[in-house]
Amino acid sequence: MQPISVISGTSAPLMRDNIDTDQIIPKQFLKRIGKTGYGADLFHDWRGDPEFVLNRPERQGAKILVAGENFGCGSSREHAVWALHDFGFEAVIAGGFSDIFAMNCLKNGVLAVTLPRAEREALAELPADAQITIDLSAQRVSSAAGEAGFEIEPIWKQRLLEGLDDIAATLRMEERITKYESRMPVYRTHREGVGA
Repeated sequence: MQPISVISGTSAPLMRDNIDTDQIIPKQFLKRIGKTGYGADLFHDWRGDPEFVLNRPERQGAKILVAGENFGCGSSREHAVWALHDFGFEAVIAGGFSDIFAMNCLKNGVLAVTLPRAEREALAELPADAQITIDLSAQRVSSAAGEAGFEIEPIWKQRLLEGLDDIAATLRMEERITKYESRMPVYRTHREGVGA
């Protein structure tokens, strides 16, 4: 996972409430076993509309998705985050997230930022070429529309800043784990060679 410190780029406003994971990546596209290749099918059912925000030429290359309330509700499919990331989004700013979706974001290096509606509406009204900057260290979102702070649990903030997924975080404790395991008793069956 790549470290996240500052995300700066253009945005795509999708101010709909209750966008569920089946809309983010429909079930028929969940056949791959890797984390890549999902971006082309992101919001598949809505992409048929030529006016849909992700189809607009001026919104291509957006790094930040600005959304409504309760983003990522529905099923717990991690593929939804993979699709957002594969498409190029590094952050989602919404009024709230389902708990599982928010955790999937954190574990896959996509920053999930919660802001009140007024701040999000101001961001959504920015021109397509306007830059939005999210400073994770300072926990601030800034743009021509103003500045706003956001909350994030310290442990997850640190993990994102250092680019640590679950495996990398565990490996940082390898010395402690090895020391602990060296003190574990050797069970009788193993000493006698049974089951070894």
